[in-house]
Amino acid sequence: MIPFDQLEAAAQQASQELLAARTAAGHWQGELSSSALSTATAISALALVRQHAPAERGELPDDQVLDELIQRGLDYLAGQQNEDGGWGDTSLSYSNIATSMLVQAARQLAGSADPESASWHAAEQYLDSQGRSAGLAQRYGQDKTFAVPILTNAALAGMAEWREVSPLPFELACFPQALYRLLKMPVVSYAIPALVAIGQARYYHRPPRNPLTWIIRRLALRRSMKVLRRMQPSSGGYLEATPLTSFVVMSLASIGRATHPVSIDGVRFLLDSIRADGSWPIDTNLATWNTSLALAALARGDQDISQLGCLEWLLSCQHRQRHAFTGASPGGWGWSDLDGAVPDCDDTPAALLALDAWRRGQNCSEPQRAEVDQAAAAGLGWLLQLQNRDGGWPTFCRGWGQLPFDRSGADLTAHVLRAFRAWGAELERLGVSHSRVESAVQRGFAYLDKQQRADGSWLPLWFGNQDMPGEENPVHGTSRVLLAYHDWDNADNQAALRGYRWLAEQINSDGGWGGGAAVVKHGQQPTVSSVEETALAIETLWTAWHLEELRPAIETGTGWLVDAVNSGRFRLSSPIGFYFAKLWYHERLYPMTFTVSALGRALTTLRNQSSPAELAEQRH
Repeated sequence: MIPFDQLEAAAQQASQELLAARTAAGHWQGELSSSALSTATAISALALVRQHAPAERGELPDDQVLDELIQRGLDYLAGQQNEDGGWGDTSLSYSNIATSMLVQAARQLAGSADPESASWHAAEQYLDSQGRSAGLAQRYGQDKTFAVPILTNAALAGMAEWREVSPLPFELACFPQALYRLLKMPVVSYAIPALVAIGQARYYHRPPRNPLTWIIRRLALRRSMKVLRRMQPSSGGYLEATPLTSFVVMSLASIGRATHPVSIDGVRFLLDSIRADGSWPIDTNLATWNTSLALAALARGDQDISQLGCLEWLLSCQHRQRHAFTGASPGGWGWSDLDGAVPDCDDTPAALLALDAWRRGQNCSEPQRAEVDQAAAAGLGWLLQLQNRDGGWPTFCRGWGQLPFDRSGADLTAHVLRAFRAWGAELERLGVSHSRVESAVQRGFAYLDKQQRADGSWLPLWFGNQDMPGEENPVHGTSRVLLAYHDWDNADNQAALRGYRWLAEQINSDGGWGGGAAVVKHGQQPTVSSVEETALAIETLWTAWHLEELRPAIETGTGWLVDAVNSGRFRLSSPIGFYFAKLWYHERLYPMTFTVSALGRALTTLRNQSSPAELAEQRH
């Protein structure tokens, strides 16, 4: 076993660096990776605005400004092309058909296509090898959420036929929001703006032959635009996301609506979110999510987080009114403090766990506890409303459907169950129905039992691994689910035991977990494992320290993580995050936050299960 004093030193160093990563306001903002996909969509949007904006363009920037932004984006993309001729979502991502098609369309629309250049030729060869439109359909299957926007972008660039673009029934957006989940939308819940804007572009560029459909959609044009405007946040960016906002702007610009308020505010968002290197990230930030995770991680090592001074900020991130985008009731948290974020079933339990840790701190005053209790009661009630019939929890909307990112998720369900456990003793005082929570928890665990795979693992909804079959990440999913079993004192049941054994068996030859070629691509350390996945696995396995058979893996993995801190490798992030529709990202704070949480769990477990004499012996 690694000496206790070395474990303490590594945990302290990681915690200090995480604390130093706070903003001046005291919370954590982090930094999402730059994205070739986002950059390509932004270039296309700005190029189409430049092409279609009238001479009297009002608040839109002039051509000189647009030219400069487009060129900066093109310069960034030029440096991101992979050896196979394609582009990946991030600088650490493999090439994929979606991003590569979008980059080529952006270059075409920007006027930088050069068929004689080696770069263009390599890109075209890559697209041919991937099957172009057919390859895109194979990647996304029945989910049109991303396939249709990509084909729309390609059609606008003259690189695809409009007949290849599925017509989207944008008239459905005119129905009351409460009915959306019953209308069998061809896109997921968060893509209504794309449904409207892209649907209108398809209607404009290739009108339907059915006269009844033509009339219905003609009548729905103005009203659906009002829906689009109502959903747009003050920043101008739908979901604070560059790709979604760009698809809306390029579609509207192409049908003569470049000066519509939706387009103007969308362009403003793109101008505000470009980075110094000419790139765009997939989203503005994950500030609320990062702050909740960081607070819980620091508390895991018995740190008193109530002295950090960001409680009011976290409380202010709770949504206090019905959300315009999804119609969500008040009480939940989204991923960011910006109003484009949408309350969901991952960020809400994360905030509730952070608030639980906060209220236990010595510096939490009675007035603060009253504020925390009020927020917790609303958050717990909000979660109760969203449980699906299958017993699991979805991301945004109850009962929407089975398309990716709308269905129930094992990682989301486990997170919700942990939040209920943390506040379980306070339910009566908070005015939350104990019987409703008890029933919800039973159904939640029944759902998790059904979702366990034959090998003992679980799959997450919002995280992946590029080197795993199907780009799945069972290490992440299994780690998150087992924490729920542990928190509810169910770690010794058969499902949990199978999960723990599976997780321990996944240790790599270098002593860590997960990872792959994308981690090696950092080129800085001789390892194939990722910090994020190793830290998640280790934190979870430490909850089963009492199982002797797991200790060799726990000790080896903990040593790997301590070495990662000592070598500085724990600062290197890996592309384990899925954003919408298989859009990869990595986050600067993830490796540090997960490391702090894992080492904190290790220290707490050893302190609780060892005598002072044993701890003293372990220090040498």
